[in-house]
Amino acid sequence: MREGYTMDEVPDHLDHGLQIVFIGFNPSLRSGEVGHHYANPRNNFWRILERSGLTPRLYDASEDGELLRLGMGFTNIVARPTRGAEDITRQEYAEGRQILREKLARYRPAIACFVGKGVYTEFSRRPKADWGFQDGQPPIVDGVREFVAPSSSGLVRMPLLEIVAIYRRLYDYIQEGP
Repeated sequence: MREGYTMDEVPDHLDHGLQIVFIGFNPSLRSGEVGHHYANPRNNFWRILERSGLTPRLYDASEDGELLRLGMGFTNIVARPTRGAEDITRQEYAEGRQILREKLARYRPAIACFVGKGVYTEFSRRPKADWGFQDGQPPIVDGVREFVAPSSSGLVRMPLLEIVAIYRRLYDYIQEGP
């Protein structure tokens, strides 16, 4: 990256009436370069969605905006693309928590799916979380159910089948209805 160059933020895909909003730490450098969520080819996000049943086919990162029609949106706790979450500052997290809370309150998706336990604990300021719905805690934003899913990063050590099974809980919940 050129010195003094600031990479563009990846635009949110949000709307009223969404079933799920996927929330990441922040965009990868690759996502910042191409302007789409989960664009790093080593990231398993799109494969996880397809294998869990959440999408009817395998989507490409360049199609992220099309998922609005399926009732799914995207945002991050921090908008600035970085090499890794360790590059996010405490100040960015503090600002990001407030901005994310405002987005969730404005758009009120049925489910806020945090893509990684760290994303959820950073947002909620709770020290730990289990996989799945966080029903043991009051929601941060009234009326928005919180779901914690594993990170889709290719660096995650959990087997892909286990990750898909956790995301499948979202699919099952949507199919059954609240």
